[in-house]
Amino acid sequence: MKGKPLCLMLLLVVSLFASHCSSLPLSTNKRWIVDESGKRVKLHCVNWSSHLNSMLGEGLDIIHLKDLVAEIKKIGFNCVRYTWATHMFTRYSTHKVGQTLNSLKLPGIRLGLRPYNPFLENATLVEAFDAVNDEFGKQGVMVLADNHVSDPKWCCDDNDGNGFFGDQHFNPEEWLQGLSMVANRVKGKSQVVAIGLRNELRGPSQNESDWYKYMSQGATRVHEANPNVLVSVSGLNYDTDLSFLKTRPLNVEVGNKLVYEVHSSAWSSGSPSDWIEQPVNKKCESVMKGLNDKAGFVMNGAALVMSEFGMDMTNRDEKNHRFLSCILAYLAGVGLDWALWAAQGGYYVREQDKIVDELWHMDVLI
Repeated sequence: MKGKPLCLMLLLVVSLFASHCSSLPLSTNKRWIVDESGKRVKLHCVNWSSHLNSMLGEGLDIIHLKDLVAEIKKIGFNCVRYTWATHMFTRYSTHKVGQTLNSLKLPGIRLGLRPYNPFLENATLVEAFDAVNDEFGKQGVMVLADNHVSDPKWCCDDNDGNGFFGDQHFNPEEWLQGLSMVANRVKGKSQVVAIGLRNELRGPSQNESDWYKYMSQGATRVHEANPNVLVSVSGLNYDTDLSFLKTRPLNVEVGNKLVYEVHSSAWSSGSPSDWIEQPVNKKCESVMKGLNDKAGFVMNGAALVMSEFGMDMTNRDEKNHRFLSCILAYLAGVGLDWALWAAQGGYYVREQDKIVDELWHMDVLI
């Protein structure tokens, strides 16, 4: 297999971080995520997309759902960051999977479901969401249900209308409604251990004042609807910056259920070319310092998860290798919970293109 040494390195990291959850739901104890007995639960997750135009978990036309989940578990991941779009619940909840695929002119994907997951074709989109979460539960895999976008589409850029509260597709009231609907829908599903309020806030309209206002409202709405789940809060600038919390904490009454998120990629701090143009130790030290300054400091009293990191698996050049080695060292050094991008090998439709490869796909998965 091309790139086998890198995959083996990632799998080794998963095995080193392995832990098992003994009792759900989860809570926090200072910087740690813990189970009901108070024992730390280390989240080592993989992202799986369900927020794009089809509003269906990617890859279900080529593999049985139970086999996909089993493969994720076999590799050593104990949770999945499963993404969803607000409008799937607030506008399209009664739309059926097969009809949605037809409207996207994807009859081949609809036909592909029949030999692998035939029960999905005539299920509504939210019933399909339930089915995926139920299979995670059957196999003992935890879920972080992440609100990735409002309008179902590829994420992200500054001007896609999904970046910040008040943008074209990001109505705050509808967003709150969607959070409530999901929080209520996963009641009784103990495997859904967390709900992510929003992925990668960004764009020209982002500001701290609205961040505090709406993130506190979102956290409260989720907690009121379902006090068992962790509430996962992302920062600004594509979820790379929580530094404003140093001077003004997020005051929200959700008990011991608050978790923060941070993302990191080769371009999160400076140019990707820095990884080959600068001494690797100097660049890595700078990245680690930046991570601690913008997000890592919250671990002094709160839980933090690196909910996205990864690299282009089709371009395993020196800069990508150096970035990944640095991030893995950081994760191990501070004992951080994390979620790798990504499980899916491609997308039914991405932007204007159909059947698009995911270059950051971990090639031991689908």
